[in-house]
Amino acid sequence: MFEWVTNLVAAGGLAGVFALMVLENLFPPIPSELIMAAAGFAAARGEMSLVGLIVFAVAGTVAGNVVWYELGRWLGVERFRPLVARYGKWFAVEEEDLDRATGLLRRFGPIAICFGRMLPGVRTLISVPAGMVEIPRGVFYLWTSLGSLIWLTFLATAGYMLEDHYDKVQHWIEPLAWVVVGIAAGGYGAHLVFAFRRARRRRA
Repeated sequence: MFEWVTNLVAAGGLAGVFALMVLENLFPPIPSELIMAAAGFAAARGEMSLVGLIVFAVAGTVAGNVVWYELGRWLGVERFRPLVARYGKWFAVEEEDLDRATGLLRRFGPIAICFGRMLPGVRTLISVPAGMVEIPRGVFYLWTSLGSLIWLTFLATAGYMLEDHYDKVQHWIEPLAWVVVGIAAGGYGAHLVFAFRRARRRRA
């Protein structure tokens, strides 16, 4: 899979990196860890600029989060709560998660947004409650950009440095890529099972 993602990124160029990062932040088809490591690897092979891919990746991340932040801001907490109660289990979000996220953002604001960008499963979801508690747009986009810049630079640089040692790690990088995808899929599946069990217990 790693080689496939690397070829996909190289074929799409910087615009492809931007598009993949937008999608990763809307509904992750490929984890950003894999996208950026592959993009960094492609940059090391001279297929794109390392600085350019970081800039386009951050821009794609922010663009993807515009949708969730503005949706959260438009809905507000109380309008969003019935949707979470009814459909949230399909998207790994429950009312308890909503309350926890909004409380965290009201208390820590920019710091939560910045560090939330570096946590799988949190980095996309945090944009909705950030909009719902009406964190100022300038604050949200500034700290989203900063957190994304730190995390994506780390991932891209790791992929870039991997190129010189690819012959030493190629025997485990492919299985590891599938492990990342498998963990994401397994985590989502486990969440659905537990969410439906809790829903049945509440109706009983």
